[in-house]
Order: sequence, then C-alpha cells, then structure tokens
Amino acid sequence: MLEPSTTTIPLTSRLSAFSWCACLLAIALLAIVPGHAEAADKSLRTVAVADPYLEIRTGPGRGYPIFHVIDRGESVEIVMQRTDWYQVRADNGVEGWVDRAQMELTLQPDGQALNFEQADLDDFTNAKWEVGILAGDFGGANIISLYTGYSLNPHISIEVWGSQILGNFSNGWMGGVNVVHETWPDWRVSPFFTLGTGVIHTSPKSTIIQGEDRNDQIGHVGAGVRVYATRRFSLRAEYKSYVVFTSRDDNEEVEEWKLGFAFFF
Repeated sequence: MLEPSTTTIPLTSRLSAFSWCACLLAIALLAIVPGHAEAADKSLRTVAVADPYLEIRTGPGRGYPIFHVIDRGESVEIVMQRTDWYQVRADNGVEGWVDRAQMELTLQPDGQALNFEQADLDDFTNAKWEVGILAGDFGGANIISLYTGYSLNPHISIEVWGSQILGNFSNGWMGGVNVVHETWPDWRVSPFFTLGTGVIHTSPKSTIIQGEDRNDQIGHVGAGVRVYATRRFSLRAEYKSYVVFTSRDDNEEVEEWKLGFAFFF
C-alpha cells in the first residue's frame, strides 16, 4: 500500500500530476459545456445590435483578439453559448464570440430588450451533470482526482472517478464508481454521503529489490459538503474511508481527505 513517511514528494512530480489532471478537466469542460444559447426565449436565435457596435472576438475570452465589429442596427444569429460567451454569426457570414455584457444590449426583432439567464442556486440544485477536480491526502500520500457525475434526481447522483496517487514508497492510480446522496440539495452549503467501489493499482518504488505491482478491489463510505460558489461553479470537500481487499489474509484500511472545485450544468 502507499505508506506514509516524513519525507516529501518532489515538487516537480506533484506539479506534473496536477497539470495532467488539470488538462483532462479543461478538455472535459470544453467538450461537455452545453452548445446552445440560453436566452429568455429558447427558440430565439436572431437579435439586433442596439449598442454603437458589437465587438467580435476569435474565441470565448477576453484574451482573444477583436477581429470584427458589427454596427448598430445590423442583426446577428446566436449559434451557441459557452459559459458567459456567445458565438454569433453576422449577416455576411462572419462568426465570432461576444461576451454576455454586450449581448444583453441587443434587441429582439420586436424591439424588446433581451434577457439572458444566468446560473443561480436553483441550477446548482437541479443540475444534471457535474465535473470537477480535487486534491488531498490518501493514507499519507498525495492524491489528485478527476470526476464526472450525473444526477438521477436532486437527491441521488452517480459519479465516475479517476485518481493519481503519489507516495514516498509507491505510486498508483485508482478508478471507481460512487453513489452520492444529498439530504438537502436546495441548500447553498449541501452535505452529502457517498458509497462506492472500484480498483486500485499500486507500483512500489523499490530499487534494490523490485516489488510486485498490485491490483486490488476497493470499497468506501464517505461524507462531504458541496458549496455553491458563483454562476456554474461549486466547491467540494470530502472524507472517505476505504477498505482495500487484498489477496492476502488481511485487508487494508485507508483514509482520504480531499478539497477541490466543480463545474455543473
């Protein structure tokens, strides 16, 4: 198993593991963010520019350059939404990205102001999907985890987890499936309980005598809390108690503490 020690994990190893998980999370977010415009009227796709001009950027963020401007009175078609950015298409076929602040100054075909909904506590309660990244301690070793969850109803959700473990005497990875129950899902600070199973792979770091890699089944129970932060982001802290079902006569027990954030939709 991953034995605790007073020595520390090299910083480069921890940064490498964190970067790997962060990249996976970014890819997941880009792939699964809803590809539609969340306007007050879901069937609405074309709006008129009411501001002196509409600045069109090459991507969904202020770090992307402005490459085109649409003048007042012209119309644009809303193609899709990504967080607070909207992809639009001009009458001449030019496509780009506009932030929410500018889109809220556009008008509907009948001249009425347009209302773009923002995620709130109700969306946090009723969200169907969630992805997140957490880091913490696994039996004295460092652990970084990435997960995706699907809500069956406001109280019950299913989660799929993947973790990388960095210990002083061994490294490993862990994958599992959890069932999560939230008793008060409409609270801004929402406690939950979790039960799950999975597998853990352990690779010893022994250099004098080569240790044998191990694959073991695991089971866990745990509890934690989800905290609505802002828009579509939440914070998450949790504790899990694992049982590792080894091939030896005795099983192993491991405690885990983690803290991180999630994106819900």
